[in-house]
Amino acid sequence: MTIPASVPEKWLSLIGIGEDGVESLSPAARGLLAQARFVIGGARHLALAQLDASNGSGAATPETMVWPSPLTSALPAILARRGEPVCVLASGDPFFYGIGALLGAHVPPDEMRCLPAPSAFSLAAARLQWSLQDCRLVSLHGRAFETIIPELQPDARILCLAWDETTAPRLARLLSDRGFRQSRMIVLEAMGGARERIRSCAAEAFDLTDIAPLNLVAIEVRADAAARILPLGAALADAWFENDGQLTKREARAIALSALQPRRGELLWDVGSGSGSIAIEWLLRNPSGRAIAIEARKDRAERISRNARALGTPGLEIIADAAPAVFAALPRPQAIFVGGGGGDEALLDAAFAALVPGGRFVVNAVTLETEAVLISRYKALGGDLIKIEIARADPLGAFHGWRPAMPLTQWAVTKQ
Repeated sequence: MTIPASVPEKWLSLIGIGEDGVESLSPAARGLLAQARFVIGGARHLALAQLDASNGSGAATPETMVWPSPLTSALPAILARRGEPVCVLASGDPFFYGIGALLGAHVPPDEMRCLPAPSAFSLAAARLQWSLQDCRLVSLHGRAFETIIPELQPDARILCLAWDETTAPRLARLLSDRGFRQSRMIVLEAMGGARERIRSCAAEAFDLTDIAPLNLVAIEVRADAAARILPLGAALADAWFENDGQLTKREARAIALSALQPRRGELLWDVGSGSGSIAIEWLLRNPSGRAIAIEARKDRAERISRNARALGTPGLEIIADAAPAVFAALPRPQAIFVGGGGGDEALLDAAFAALVPGGRFVVNAVTLETEAVLISRYKALGGDLIKIEIARADPLGAFHGWRPAMPLTQWAVTKQ
C-alpha cells in the first residue's frame, strides 16, 4: 500500500511500559500517549497506562483496543488509521521477543517511533547481578518447551521468559529428570512494580506456589555426574537416538555434517531420514536453521518426532511421505542429504534439481549399486568422492580385535 505524501511521519508510536506504569514513562512517551487517538495493548498494558478497554467519548480520551487473538487480526484496525496519532503499548523492549517485529513488517521505520523500556531480561540481570552478555536468553512464551534442552550446559546461567505460572514447575521436573536436580532456580514475578517478588529453590526441591502468570525463570545450571548434556560437537553418540537400525552412525554423521556446511538460517532436506539424526544435528548447530525430514514409513516418522523433542529441536518439520513425489510442494533447500538407501537415480536427479544454486548435495551409499551411481555422478559433476571405513574394537575370546563396519561411500558436491 502506497502512503500518500500528506501522511505525517511517525504516526505510530510503539511504547514499552513496565509494571510501574505511567510514572516510569519518559516525558516524550507520556506526550505521545496523551496525543494518541487510538491506543492498543494488552488489558494489563491499558490498565498500567490508566486506560480501559472501552471507547472513549471525550476529545482527550482515546479509543482503545485490547490485543485480539491472533495478534495479526488487529493489523487492519491499526493500518486503517495511518496518518492519525496511534499508540501501541507493549511490555519492556518491543523489539526483544515482542510485538515490534510484527509491526515493523507492515509499517516502515520512517512512520514508526519506538520508545522501549528495560526488557524483562535486563531487569532480571540487574536484580541478580548477572552480566547479561554471559547469560543464555530464552523465551518459552508461545514457543515449544523443548527448545530449552540444548541450553542446559554445565554452569550456564539461563534467563527464561515463562509462558505462565506452569513454566517454572515444568522446568524443575525437566531439570530433575535430565540430571540437573541441584540447579538453582529463581522465579522473578512482576518485576518493576508493587507486586514484584523474587524466590529461589533447587530444582529437586521445587515447592514454589501461587506464581504470578507474568514471570521470568532464572537458572544456574548444576549438572550431576550422569546428567544428559547435549555435546556441542558435530555428532552425538548413536545412543542418543531412538532407532531401529536405520541411523547414520556417529562417525559418518560427523563427516556428512562437515560436507553439508550448515549456515545460519538455511534449510536442509534430510531425505530418507530414518531416525532424523542428520536433520536434528543440523538444527542443533544454530537455532536459526530449518530442516525437513522426509521419511516414507510412518513408524519412523513418529520416531523422528520423538527424537526431535527429546533432543531439543521440536521445530523439525517431518513429512511422512515418499520422495521424490513430495519435493514439488516443499520450499527449495540450501542443502540436501540423502541416506545410505538413496540409490534411486530418479530420486537423486529430482533432489539435485530442487537444490538452489550454491547449495550442497551430500549422498551416502552402502551398496555397490548405489556406489556405482555416485561414481557416475562424480565423473559428470565433480565434487568430492570419499570412502569411509570404520573398525571398532570388539571382544575376541579372551582378547580383542578390530571388527570393521560396512564401508561407506560419500559423494558431496556444490551445485553451480
